[in-house]
Amino acid sequence: MTVTRLTVAFLGLGRMGLPMATNIAAAGYPVVVHNRTRAVADEFASGTAGVSVAETPREAAQQAGVVITMLADERALRAVYEGPDGLLAGWSPGTIAVDMGTTGAAGTAWLARVVGEAGGTAIDSPVSGAVAAAESAGLTLMVGGPSDAVERVRPLLETMSMVIHHVGDTGTGAVMKLAVNNVVYALGQAVSESLVLAERAGIERAQAYSVFVDSAVAAPMVKYRQDNYVNPGTAATQFALDLAAKDLRLIAALADEVGAPMPQAAINLETTVHAIDDGLGQRDMAAVAVYLRTAAR
Repeated sequence: MTVTRLTVAFLGLGRMGLPMATNIAAAGYPVVVHNRTRAVADEFASGTAGVSVAETPREAAQQAGVVITMLADERALRAVYEGPDGLLAGWSPGTIAVDMGTTGAAGTAWLARVVGEAGGTAIDSPVSGAVAAAESAGLTLMVGGPSDAVERVRPLLETMSMVIHHVGDTGTGAVMKLAVNNVVYALGQAVSESLVLAERAGIERAQAYSVFVDSAVAAPMVKYRQDNYVNPGTAATQFALDLAAKDLRLIAALADEVGAPMPQAAINLETTVHAIDDGLGQRDMAAVAVYLRTAAR
């Protein structure tokens, strides 16, 4: 089977998913999309050559040799796979499932089992990078799955990415993603605390952040979230705090399972939950600084 000739089903046209699907279509793959909000799928298909819209996930699977999901969590993943109109109802033997969301170890194991029972192969390929990286096909992919299946879809994955790490068997990509995100949230908390510290000591916010960007802490995330930290009232959300809390809970569950002590992750989750309780759940994860400004009064 030649993957480059297969139709790709793509489910989940959110902030990250839409530019990822755009890059797949731009590379010449026929793409059939399904999205919870139908209008988003219709608009995408109307303006993009080679893209069609499926009424149901089942219909999408019936047309595809590779099924990509870019969804918020395990619940959303199960919702598109299960039921009479779900992906599994339209599955064909040999179809490859590629889950690119941050689903977690349990969700990834479930997907591998049900897809395997349907005669397919599941690969977990979560991403690292923000919306700009998704738009420029500059994502880093952390892939878990059988080598033969990964190699079959590698040309497809390359349309969305700058770097692909095949880290091991099914599930290892999901684990690696949680490890990476744990660093992201730890850095985000540290930037929030330090920014508020500088402000409280009399340094103007934008000036303090410009120093961060030119200092030893200038990781890519620190640079591309500058507007979110400096102008939290007007900057567009890149990654919501609600999703950060979901990931931190997945990290905590994995840590408990493997016996890894993670005291900083526990503090980060606690702070994130407090910020959500203050009504900041739909704001960018940089809104931890907004919460800390209030908490410091």
